[in-house]
Amino acid sequence: MTKQLFPLALGGLAIGTTEFIIMGLLPDVAKDLGVTIPVAGHLISAYAFGVVVGAPILVALSSKFPPKNILIVYMILFTLFNALAILTPDYNTLLMSRFFAGLPHGAFFGVGTIVAIKLAKKGKEAQAVASMFTGLTVAILVAVPIVTYIGHHLHWKYAFGIVSILGAFTIFFLYLYMPKLKSLKTVTFKEEIEFFLTIKAWHILTIVAIGFGGLFAWFSYIAPLLINISNFDPDKISYLMVVAGAGMVVGNILGGYLADKRNPIKVAIYLLSLMVIFLILVFFLSENQILSIALTFICGVLAMSIGTPINMVMVKSAKNSEMLGAAFIQAAFNVANSLGALFGGFPLLFGLSYNYPALVGACMAFIGVILTFAFYKKYKKEEF
Repeated sequence: MTKQLFPLALGGLAIGTTEFIIMGLLPDVAKDLGVTIPVAGHLISAYAFGVVVGAPILVALSSKFPPKNILIVYMILFTLFNALAILTPDYNTLLMSRFFAGLPHGAFFGVGTIVAIKLAKKGKEAQAVASMFTGLTVAILVAVPIVTYIGHHLHWKYAFGIVSILGAFTIFFLYLYMPKLKSLKTVTFKEEIEFFLTIKAWHILTIVAIGFGGLFAWFSYIAPLLINISNFDPDKISYLMVVAGAGMVVGNILGGYLADKRNPIKVAIYLLSLMVIFLILVFFLSENQILSIALTFICGVLAMSIGTPINMVMVKSAKNSEMLGAAFIQAAFNVANSLGALFGGFPLLFGLSYNYPALVGACMAFIGVILTFAFYKKYKKEEF
């Protein structure tokens, strides 16, 4: 990773930390603010909704400016709204801060994706994008467990204080290391948005929303799966989450490498197909603790390896709309998160065991395979 890409990775670390810490701190937040845990769970949805709303709007409003300035402004907004969570006097204020903190998420990664590609050596573009997402994987592997521990044992507001500090460091290193590139926008907003009125654009976004939803159907219920099916002690779950995080770190590197060496559409088909197989294995084999650990790692690898290839498909498809396309992809990932958690929870409502969300995830990933294969057949003559 070059020093020019380092601020993007650091921003990914800050964003990944704030996105996932709330899940582990829900009981603490609920108790402190006098709400139930299900109500506190709306803090997760508020952030995701902020990502979906903010990604296209912020990119559309700011893409005519130099990307260095844009990224710094996004991180200022991110830092301020996470700092607001420290000062929040009640649940409603925290809910608002979570929504506004989510607004720059997709926009940062959208602009960052194109900047990473512009800064990369020829033939290394996907690996440069993967470098930016290294921060996100490190957040899952290291930062989230540590910050969650601090927030639980001291006060949950300390967690958002740490996130704000990470945001401030990102602003500093963006100013220090990010080169002054010219505006990346070469067309009018009307021309830029035209791509997203096509079937092709929504085909890609549907692949993400449904196919990647399969990954989140598994990941959303991984803790109760490991406790109730694999019979791990609840105290061991944090360590097992590190196994999943380590897999994601490996997967991020693998996805970037494969997307540079092969057609990214084919790579996405192969990886989603493997996800179908391994989620089915999770359903059948999770009672065995050794196999359960191995499957947790492998599914972590697959979960993160598909992200960069599908990002490259969007960027190469959205000619003159690359930033907006990359931002829309981030919005679609958050839709996938919500759909995966929703559909994965349906079997549990009917009293089925905690390995069934993985089976639902396999079905969603299989639909993703079909959609991706259909995309490849339709557009295989185009250069990806």
